[in-house]
Amino acid sequence: MEKRKLGNQGLVVSAMGLGCVGMSEFYGEPNDDESIATIHRALDLGIDFFDTADAYGPFLNEELVGKALRGRRHEVVIGTKFGAVRDPDFPQGRIDGRPEYVRAACEASLKRLGIETIDLYYQHRVDPNVPIEETVGAMAQLVRAGKVRYLGLSEASPRTIRRAHAVHPITALQTEYSLWSREPEDEILPTVRELGMGFVAYSPLGHGLLSGRIRRFEDLAEDDFRRILPRFLGENFQKNLDLAGRIEAMAKQKSCTPSQLALAWVMARGRDIVPIPGTKRRVYLEENAAAGGLLLSRDELTCIDEIAPKGVAAGERYPEWMMQAVNG
Repeated sequence: MEKRKLGNQGLVVSAMGLGCVGMSEFYGEPNDDESIATIHRALDLGIDFFDTADAYGPFLNEELVGKALRGRRHEVVIGTKFGAVRDPDFPQGRIDGRPEYVRAACEASLKRLGIETIDLYYQHRVDPNVPIEETVGAMAQLVRAGKVRYLGLSEASPRTIRRAHAVHPITALQTEYSLWSREPEDEILPTVRELGMGFVAYSPLGHGLLSGRIRRFEDLAEDDFRRILPRFLGENFQKNLDLAGRIEAMAKQKSCTPSQLALAWVMARGRDIVPIPGTKRRVYLEENAAAGGLLLSRDELTCIDEIAPKGVAAGERYPEWMMQAVNG
């Protein structure tokens, strides 16, 4: 697996990371043994960048990642997030960017992960009630204290990114980006590149739909998070299945899988972009990792643009209440 630089502050990671959220919830029944084996296999394949958050589980995913990487800390880059609070009193969650919360959340994540320093610490969602300067100021204090190496934001608007970067260098922005979520190309990617940041693409396989393995809504477990996503509902689902079918047809011509084609496309969008496809199974990890060696010609990239132009996906990424926290 090749390496890529994330930002201009010195962070270097594998060109593809591993999103670990699905190992603990949202995408069917967890299997800790298989998840840990998947993390170990990722290391064997040269993947050293692991993504988690305190909200995943909640808390369980950080504990799982920490357990899996124990004894191999020197080999890995761990990214985790704070600020998306799972609170029983707020069924739809809440966002907390207060400086005192930032500090407390960091200490708790360090303990769960079993490490002394977080490599890349993101604000999971921007708190509209706390000036970004205050939140990032608290994050910068964590860097000075040696508890965090690099800072990141997730789902932040260009204006917020600029304000944050003026307080302390932001190494990476994490935002959804894939063949069916190309919105970052309009303003976010140009802003990130102007400021010398890296870009971490989450859900690069469209929450699994671009893999070609989902054929019916009924294929999703009863508690699967995707059952509330507009792109998996009603007429939207069929339209998006049709898109996945077109990608699958091109993948067959290329003698690769749809997942590999979709990931190779993301990686071809720039060497400052690192996708973090998520999986809890070794077989899918190995399939995804092979995309790192898949090269797309200019003609193939043009063909993909015709198949999946901006705005091609039917439906919003999330329900309205979740979209309110996007691009904050």
